[in-house]
Amino acid sequence: MALTREQAKEKIIVALDVPTRAQALELVAKLYDDVGAFKIGMQLYNAEGPRIVHDIQKQGGKVFIDLKLHDIPNTVAEATKVLTGLQAFIMTLHASGGKKMLAAAAQSARENVPEGGRKPLVVAVTVLTSLSQQEFTDEIGIERPIAEQVVNWAKLAQAAGLDGVVASPQEIDVIRQACGKDFVIITPGIRPLWAAANDQSRIMMPKQAVEAGADYLVIGRPITAQPDQAEAAKRIVAEIMEAEI
Repeated sequence: MALTREQAKEKIIVALDVPTRAQALELVAKLYDDVGAFKIGMQLYNAEGPRIVHDIQKQGGKVFIDLKLHDIPNTVAEATKVLTGLQAFIMTLHASGGKKMLAAAAQSARENVPEGGRKPLVVAVTVLTSLSQQEFTDEIGIERPIAEQVVNWAKLAQAAGLDGVVASPQEIDVIRQACGKDFVIITPGIRPLWAAANDQSRIMMPKQAVEAGADYLVIGRPITAQPDQAEAAKRIVAEIMEAEI
């Protein structure tokens, strides 16, 4: 079954990897009609603070706050409370923080939804898409194959009550097999044929990732670095609409 334009656009999360509020809001204004949400990472959040979340929401955008929390359970639970209060659409933690930390975040998100609001999707980051197998083994010191470790962390996240994971598109199939169809999978490392790979190692094209089972695609430079960002987003929406799922 092919996707409608609305279904295809809702799968796209644009990474606002810019240093200022003005640049971020300019991108939101250009792209709002062609994408589903916007991701604020550490650069923009640390530069502008929580007000940038409200600014994007005022323009009608859903906000993925990607701070990759990783600390003792109580600290992460309190930070989750704050992000839930900001009405984040999605928020992230590092799966390597362990089950107690993940469970504390999941519980905090459930218990601190503002009146009339909604709980964010709380997801765990597995293995960064910038890492190759050799780097994962030689530098991180984990001997098992990346795909095997990703599944291990995905199952841990699910057992802790999280909604899903962030993982390379190359691991979508094994995560689906391990965690089922309702577990949310968010995939960075998405590159259409006409875009450069940049610093990503484990990548896939948008249509392939959706057909493999990705729920959301995080896309940055293939859209934001193009001369016409709105046209780039439209091209990716068109690619996703060709997916058969």
